[in-house]
Amino acid sequence: MTLYEKLGGEAAVSAAVDIFYRKVLTDDRVNGFFDDIDMDGQIAKQKAFLTMVFGGPNNYTGKNMREAHAPLVEKGLSDLHVDVVIEHLGATLKELGVADEDIAEVASIANSVRDDVLNR
Repeated sequence: MTLYEKLGGEAAVSAAVDIFYRKVLTDDRVNGFFDDIDMDGQIAKQKAFLTMVFGGPNNYTGKNMREAHAPLVEKGLSDLHVDVVIEHLGATLKELGVADEDIAEVASIANSVRDDVLNR
């Protein structure tokens, strides 16, 4: 069973992304990175991306991690900000009743792209 299936499929990923962005957009540590972002488009891209990386259907057509985050790195995106995002993702999944082992797997996936996100 894929992580996508364990989490609950499309409906669960959709709910998680919506809750996640509510958390992120109210956190002054990271919300400034989203000031000039089309959030409807961002949410749709994030749902497609997470669906793909969690083992669901691959409908992601966005940029790669380095290209997508390069403008944010120029604005000061750092490990601290990535940690905050992973913290909110974990809290969101916990809120949705996801098992700790699955949350750890999600965090591992997020950490696996950290260097690409930070253009290192």
